[in-house]
Amino acid sequence: QVQLVESGGGLVQAGGSLRLSCAASGRTFSSYAMGWFRQAPGKEREFVAAISWSGGNTYYADSVKGRFTISRDNAKNTVYLQMNSLKPEDTAVYYCAAERGHMATMVIQEYDYWGQGTQVTVSS
Repeated sequence: QVQLVESGGGLVQAGGSLRLSCAASGRTFSSYAMGWFRQAPGKEREFVAAISWSGGNTYYADSVKGRFTISRDNAKNTVYLQMNSLKPEDTAVYYCAAERGHMATMVIQEYDYWGQGTQVTVSS
C-alpha cells in the first residue's frame, strides 16, 4: 500500500514556474514507477509525465515536453514535477500516481495508487 500526498500547487502568471512534490509513504517507494497526470474542468484526466523506478527513463506528453521535468529522490520517497514557462492551458488539478512496476508508463489504467491532487492555476 502506498499513500501519496501532493504539494506545491498555486497561482502563477503565464511564463512563471512551479515545482510540485509528491511524498509517498511506505518502504517500497523505489520499486514503483511514478507518474503525473492532470485534469482540467470538464476534461478527462490526462498524462503529463512518468519516471521509472530508478529515474533512468522518463516520458512526457507532447504538450509539456521541453517545459516540464519529472524527477525522483528515492531516499526521500518523493517525486517532483518542475514546471517552467507555464501557460494558461496548464491550469488543472495535478495528480501523482504510483504503478507497481519498474518501468514508466503513460497508460492511466496501469496506475495503482493516486494522490488527492493539487491545484495549479496559470493566469494570462
